[in-house]
Amino acid sequence: MTDSSVLSGRVGDILADHRGVEGALLPVLHAVQAEFGHVPQDVVPVLAEGLGLTRAEVHGVISFYHDFREAPAGRHVLRLCRAEACQAMGADRLAEVAQERLGLDWHETSADGAVTLEPVFCLGLCACAPAAQVDGRLVGRLDEARLNALLAEVRA
Repeated sequence: MTDSSVLSGRVGDILADHRGVEGALLPVLHAVQAEFGHVPQDVVPVLAEGLGLTRAEVHGVISFYHDFREAPAGRHVLRLCRAEACQAMGADRLAEVAQERLGLDWHETSADGAVTLEPVFCLGLCACAPAAQVDGRLVGRLDEARLNALLAEVRA
């Protein structure tokens, strides 16, 4: 847990770095997440005031974009593509397998903090569908055997 004065101070620095930037909310949220690993709820009112927005507007952007987290991610982040090309190649079944074996639903982190499971809507690997991403590393032509290897990797 981050001390609230450190959190407020760093968020103030981030806001200052983006002062005068048109449409600064997204860059500010990315900077906050890069700093803390997530966007803590405590910073929403600070961001709203600093950017001249309502808390609802800031929260709406955080909740709309799947890249923003309201809680820290696990040590490993497994993203499975949910876009149409991957669905056509069996991604739905692979997602069910991953959820079942990890005991997680979308956007959940395992109790031991090892892995966070996230949906993503296109990784740009449509020709290699279905696709996944593990800790930023892209994996194409995912099948159940490759998925099992990924699951073993993130659980280790």
